[in-house]
Parts: sequence; structure tokens; C-alpha cells
Amino acid sequence: MEKTKRWILFDWGDTVMRVFPEYSGAMVDWPEVQPIPHIEIALAALLPLYHLGLATNAVNSDEGQIWAALERANLESFFERVFCFRSLGLRKPAPEFFKAILKELGVKPDEVIMVGDELEVDIRGARLAGLSTIWFNETQDPIIQGDPQPVVQDMRQLAQRVSELWEREKV
Repeated sequence: MEKTKRWILFDWGDTVMRVFPEYSGAMVDWPEVQPIPHIEIALAALLPLYHLGLATNAVNSDEGQIWAALERANLESFFERVFCFRSLGLRKPAPEFFKAILKELGVKPDEVIMVGDELEVDIRGARLAGLSTIWFNETQDPIIQGDPQPVVQDMRQLAQRVSELWEREKV
């Protein structure tokens, strides 16, 4: 099956890879790196259908170091692109961060879903730029009233939620 033009962008820390607060510096140099539970299942389900990329505010890692950390976790083959603060010079939640990525990919906002764990930074920022979003709410934080949001608490739910989101938008 040929991939669609649609993209799914993931935040990196605590959405794809676990952040260990006790470690500092570039993640690739940490004593351990660890994928989020079941992220491989989600990525494997999505990869045949969509282009996958990372969109991160990481300040301690450049693009090459991010790729190397993904390689340590055996996740590098799932992603086509990495967009980071050090390359873009922009940070989430600024809509300009997401607009720069859209321009680079040559896509419109309705062709991208952003998946992230930080409601204010990943989700609201992407929504301001016109992207669809899915909140990875692993810790089951309360959902703010009046802000209906597609949510997953386990990455095994992600492929279904992506499908539901784009099906709903066709109506």
C-alpha cells in the first residue's frame, strides 16, 4: 500500500522516549534510553499508512544526536524526519514552529496530526497552527472542561484514535 501524503508528528520526550530527570545532557549519552511502553506497536501500525516524524523542543540534542538516541532504542527506522529546536530556531507552542515544519514538508495543516504529552506545549500549540492533535495522557491528568481532545493513555490505542480522527474530519 502506498503511503498517503498525511503525516503524524510525535513529540520526542515522554511521547516516544522516556525522559529520566536524573540525567542531563544529550539523551544519546545517557546511561540508558527507553522507549515509551508500546510505542513500537503504535509506530509499526502507523508506518504503512502515514509518514512519521518527530517535532521536539529538545535543547540538549541536535538532530544527529536525536537520530542516534532513536537508534539506541531501535526506533530510528520508523521516522522519516526529525524537527528540533536547534535546527528550526523555534520552539513549541509557537504556531511558527509548526508552520515551519508544514512548509518544510510541503503539506497543509489538515494533513498532519501532532501527538504529544504536554497539553499546553504540544497540543495547544499545534492546534493554534491548525493541526489536528492527539494528547498522550499516560498519567491520566484531568481533561480540562470545554476542551474536547482526542486522548490516548496507552500507545496501543493510537492507531485507532488516528483513524477515528481523520474519519471524523471527512464528514
